[in-house]
Amino acid sequence: MPLREHVSGWVERGVGVVLRVPSLLLLEVLYLWEESVGKYLPYRGVHKQKFSFQYLSWNVYILGYILALTIFFLPLKKLIQLYTHILAAVILLLGHLAAGTYIAAEIEQGYEGLVFYDDDSFHRFVVHLVGQSLAALACSYLVGDRRLWPYSASLIPLVAKLCMMPLGSLKLFHTFAALFTSLEVLYFIARNLFVPYSLVLSAQKSVRAATAVVGWFPYVLYLWNKLAVPSLFLAYWCFIFAVQLYLFLGSINHPVLEEGTVILLLASMAECCGSPYALLGLCFTVSYVAQLILTLTKLYLQGFEAFMHDNIMHRGVTEGLTLLLLALQTGLLELKSVQRTFLLSIVLFIVLASTIQSMHEITEPILLALGASQNKSFWKHLRSITMCLFLLTFPMYMTFLISSFFDVDLWLLIIISSCILTSLHAVASMFMYALFMIDGYRNEPWENLDDIVYAIKATCKTLEFIVALCVVYYGAKEALFGEWTWIGASVIIVHCYFNVWQRAQQGWKSFLLRRKAVSNIQSLRQATVEELAQLDDVCAICFQELNSARVTPCSHYFHGACLRKWLYVQEKCPMCHTEIK
Repeated sequence: MPLREHVSGWVERGVGVVLRVPSLLLLEVLYLWEESVGKYLPYRGVHKQKFSFQYLSWNVYILGYILALTIFFLPLKKLIQLYTHILAAVILLLGHLAAGTYIAAEIEQGYEGLVFYDDDSFHRFVVHLVGQSLAALACSYLVGDRRLWPYSASLIPLVAKLCMMPLGSLKLFHTFAALFTSLEVLYFIARNLFVPYSLVLSAQKSVRAATAVVGWFPYVLYLWNKLAVPSLFLAYWCFIFAVQLYLFLGSINHPVLEEGTVILLLASMAECCGSPYALLGLCFTVSYVAQLILTLTKLYLQGFEAFMHDNIMHRGVTEGLTLLLLALQTGLLELKSVQRTFLLSIVLFIVLASTIQSMHEITEPILLALGASQNKSFWKHLRSITMCLFLLTFPMYMTFLISSFFDVDLWLLIIISSCILTSLHAVASMFMYALFMIDGYRNEPWENLDDIVYAIKATCKTLEFIVALCVVYYGAKEALFGEWTWIGASVIIVHCYFNVWQRAQQGWKSFLLRRKAVSNIQSLRQATVEELAQLDDVCAICFQELNSARVTPCSHYFHGACLRKWLYVQEKCPMCHTEIK
């Protein structure tokens, strides 16, 4: 794609996001309004209020949602056209307000002569004449109408003053101008009254045609990307967060200001989670922040080569979904501000622990590949080692902070266990890296290297299993003898299934595969020195010299360690695929 088209696409995407943010703000206002005065709405079952107020509230509520959804789904060209008409209406309103200010100033001065003979009156007249003329030109340009007179009604009081009409009659001319503009706006609305209906019909036809060709799911994905939903929620949440932070900083004696910067930020974030739309905005924001952290991690480790091999799970998706699920499970929306701030801090700790785990998932294969390939770049090795050291120390520091400021419960125990396991994995990765580096400088293959690596991984898996059992035990004890909740019970069940049962199954399956592979290797005879000298070949798996070898039933020669690694995957000869049992 040419650079110009790429830039224009980004500009179009950014303009669409900015213009659609008010739709989410309107949905936020409607949700908060429903929570505060929604008991008067008819569907809430309260009929003691007056008919007019009750159904007026209902109509405003429905029209607000229709307007918000219209702004959200409207095509960009139509959306720009809508905003230009709204801007023209605002300019007309400001023009009439300015005309009222001009009339008030003239009446206060009391000069009824020709405007050219009084300096103050002449200066005021020229300023308002230029301003009203520019406003009429702007409205004509925004609406796309070459005529100027429909937008020049606010000039009528100026013309009356120029004609030396009595000062008392200027208000009458101003009222006539406002009435003329109002009738013009009503005529425009009546003329375009069925435009939304035609747009809905057109959209319905296009949706039917598109879904008939590609189906619903691809079309929803197309709309998701076309409307830039993640970027839209990101911009919306950042806006309300900035407003909330400004309100806190603008208040003089607010208690939050005395608690420090961290509490101020957490309180502002908690205040911006009062509706489902704001919660979704926070989830998308956290997802983007996690994606930025993971991208910087890959950039630090590999440079720009990292972007050639992208992984969707390293785009912050896991962190955003984790925040959303935890917020729904804990009832974050229904809590008061102080409770929400406290719970949000714990949830963010969990998300941060998940992000650190993703950083380790990125770092470990790069570090081990450097050790196994004997890469000569000193800076690549240094960057990978320093990242592993960071993943070792930072989770331990997080554990210290959590245990210092909070009383340990089930949620905090999950965070602490995750941090400890991340540090443990970092240590194991550095051990395996050191073993691979040592093996690279040996003249002969290290026969027992695979066993040592397996022992390190098995130790990590065993410790993971023990930690998971401790978490389940603590959670079950808290549920039985403490305060029992459905949320806590569901967390224990999910944790028990994924972190205990599945890990036990995977570990046992790996152990059985290794034991069977070792049994198969031991059943194969060792090649003699005469056979190796007569063969004078290399191992077909590692392409290293055959100083010792195992002979398969199909008379193929391989290193014992290489063949054992192969048999972990499949029980067939690497050369001719004959079964080895």
